[in-house]
Amino acid sequence: MVDLEVIDLQNVELLAFGPIPSRRLGRSLGVNNVPLKMCTYSCVYCQLGRTSCMIVERTVFYEPKYILMQVEKKIKEAKLRGERIDYITFAPSGEPTLDVNLGKEISLLKSQGYPIAVITNASLLWRRDVREDLLDADYISFKVDAVSQDVWRHVNRPHRDLKLSDILDGIREFSKTFRGTLVSETMLIDSLNYEGELLGIANFLRSLSKLDKAYIAIPTRPPAERWVKPAKETVINKTLQTFAENLGGSKVKCLTSYEEGTFAFTGDIEHDLLSITAVHPMRREALVELLKKANVDWKVVERLLKEGKLVELVYEGIRYYVKKSRS
Repeated sequence: MVDLEVIDLQNVELLAFGPIPSRRLGRSLGVNNVPLKMCTYSCVYCQLGRTSCMIVERTVFYEPKYILMQVEKKIKEAKLRGERIDYITFAPSGEPTLDVNLGKEISLLKSQGYPIAVITNASLLWRRDVREDLLDADYISFKVDAVSQDVWRHVNRPHRDLKLSDILDGIREFSKTFRGTLVSETMLIDSLNYEGELLGIANFLRSLSKLDKAYIAIPTRPPAERWVKPAKETVINKTLQTFAENLGGSKVKCLTSYEEGTFAFTGDIEHDLLSITAVHPMRREALVELLKKANVDWKVVERLLKEGKLVELVYEGIRYYVKKSRS
């Protein structure tokens, strides 16, 4: 059972983070509207670890006014420090559409004058209320890692009540009515038989009434399962070719490198580190750059590691730092 009263009060200061560099959105001010690892999936490649609370019923997590207050605060701090904001993005530490107040929050944040993006795994798009809540957003990114049951269950590890056919139908319905920018993302991992799957995904994406871009991605941060590795170059190239042949080359793009750019310092380095790494594990190089901005040394990281607030992880030979509570 989820203790909604506790959720409503904890980590209110961490409801907004950034701006951070985004490979798709430029400089993104993040909104963390769902508590850590409350999700409909437990994807094997998730950069925040295994899902600790799998749910499919929408609920109240935070009062929309709290989110608005924190976003307004971050915008003010960003302006004072000359930090650019291109999007306000719902990219939380769980699935954003689980938040029953998502539609209200999008409407509230539109008043800030920035376009609104939502990054979703699409698992609840079969619900009419979810589709309606997302209509006022300017940019929606949805996940399609598989169109077959076996691959879907192996990679995304969905909640037992979810049905892949319903999800795919929901995406189709949403593509008929959404007027903003609509993009898909397909994550590719190694040691997986994609025979027939890539063409199936491409055919599904081609069937949509609207699709502005189809992104092909690989894990670039420490995944939930240690055995997960990025797909080999041959698989990436095969996917690119298959997608391009079915969708048109201009609609397909690879996200196979770490995003470039610096993270914003808003005046409180500990708050910045914890709010960013709660949803976005940071490479050591990016963390060092942020510390330089804040004019503080590595001792603050050592202290947070010693206090158990940060955790150091290594993936593909690169060191990352993530907020503690990763499972």
